[in-house]
Amino acid sequence: MEKSLIKNIAINFAGLILPVFVSLATVPAYIHGMGIERYGVINLVWALIGYFSVLDLGISMATENHIAKARDTNDGSIQRIFWSAFFLNLATGFAGAIMIWFGAYIYVVHIATIAPAFQREVLQALPWIAIAVPIANVSWVFSGAIGGVEKFALYNTNQTVGTFLFQLLPLAALYLFSPSLAVVVPAAVIARFLAALLLGYGTFRALGITRISGPEWPLIRELFNYGRWLLLFSGANMIATTLDRVVIGSMLGAKSVAYYATPQNLVTRLNLLPSAMLRTLFPRFSASGSEHAGALSHQALAFLNCAFTPCVVVALFALAPFLNIWLGHEMGVQSAPVGRVLVIGVWLAGQSSIMSVLIQAKANPAHVARVGWIGLPVFALVLWLGIRWYGLLGAGVAVVAKTFFDYAAFLYFSKLKPQPILRNMAGHLVFLVVATLCADYMDSLRGMAAIGVVLVVGNLGWSLVESSELREVAMRLRQRVLQGAG
Repeated sequence: MEKSLIKNIAINFAGLILPVFVSLATVPAYIHGMGIERYGVINLVWALIGYFSVLDLGISMATENHIAKARDTNDGSIQRIFWSAFFLNLATGFAGAIMIWFGAYIYVVHIATIAPAFQREVLQALPWIAIAVPIANVSWVFSGAIGGVEKFALYNTNQTVGTFLFQLLPLAALYLFSPSLAVVVPAAVIARFLAALLLGYGTFRALGITRISGPEWPLIRELFNYGRWLLLFSGANMIATTLDRVVIGSMLGAKSVAYYATPQNLVTRLNLLPSAMLRTLFPRFSASGSEHAGALSHQALAFLNCAFTPCVVVALFALAPFLNIWLGHEMGVQSAPVGRVLVIGVWLAGQSSIMSVLIQAKANPAHVARVGWIGLPVFALVLWLGIRWYGLLGAGVAVVAKTFFDYAAFLYFSKLKPQPILRNMAGHLVFLVVATLCADYMDSLRGMAAIGVVLVVGNLGWSLVESSELREVAMRLRQRVLQGAG
């Protein structure tokens, strides 16, 4: 891949990984201060808010796509695109605030299995939950605009500060005032508002905006025509990514949500490298021709598997010991098995996401929307059956099955050459299956460490065998080392 892309991936990766350390440090404090059940309830609240991200209408990614193209053609329309997207998302955000007010009441009172005391706390925080929707809607436009001009250093600086605020401000409110959700939720929303202000300031700097302009209806229609399919896709995707916690809460209770959501949130952090690549590749795909974008996709998938799979192997072995140290033996016993299953889903989802953004960037978002909605009812059925028969582990298996379906569908619609991609993926998957089985049945930390090293080294060797580009990179690095030694 180009040096500029590697540099931007590194910047985005750094911007994603820094807040992780704060998250890892604060989760035990949240659980200790709020209690396991109240912590499960707040996870359900954020899942509910996540459903209303569909009100973005796909405009944030449409903004990024259109600004990337406008930047490449230098036609002077960047600020007009931004303000049209901003006012559209602001309006839909306030509409969403009204809807979530009533939707949250119905969900908390009549659907979720939540103790009456916690219900009262959530209902007291309802106005704050509602105002979180327009704040998020506007923030997504800011993110899309900065991504479109590839000002990733500026974006990540603002995003990191915002994430620190979101993690630490509610924690301070918890210990200084009360662990009640009526205190913690407003503190979290205030943190998101401050983060949105910082991101907005960064956006104005990146785009050189000096004045407010009104929305332009032709541009709004153009953005919506592109974004409507992303709206359908993001809606299906958001339902799918939160449905497991919602169904677990309804069938097994809030405590089980905590046992599931804790490892889920932890293993999702592994998605840092794929997320950094997606953030970097989407504007470049948008501005590139189809042939160049296809070649770049093959390179990106090979690079991702080479760099990401060894990390996932280590995570499979380290998950249970880490949970035992981090949150105690009970959490480790309850959460580690489903966490290892979810790790496989995160690994595969990273690859399918690269193919998904390729499809979206080349103005074919209808394909990803169809994949999302066709797979959703099947996923819901498999999820319900899995939880009914096997509990939390069944939910994890259903999530992995969904990622395999998405991978196959996106590979088909991306029109990439499937044979080298499937061969590479299958080879890496073998290493992960072996690592999962060993982690499940071995108790010796020394033995797991030894097998983990063998699998990591073997996996790196497989990557070099499979990718000529990676072999060239390795040769260049070897030559530099030899030159430096000489």
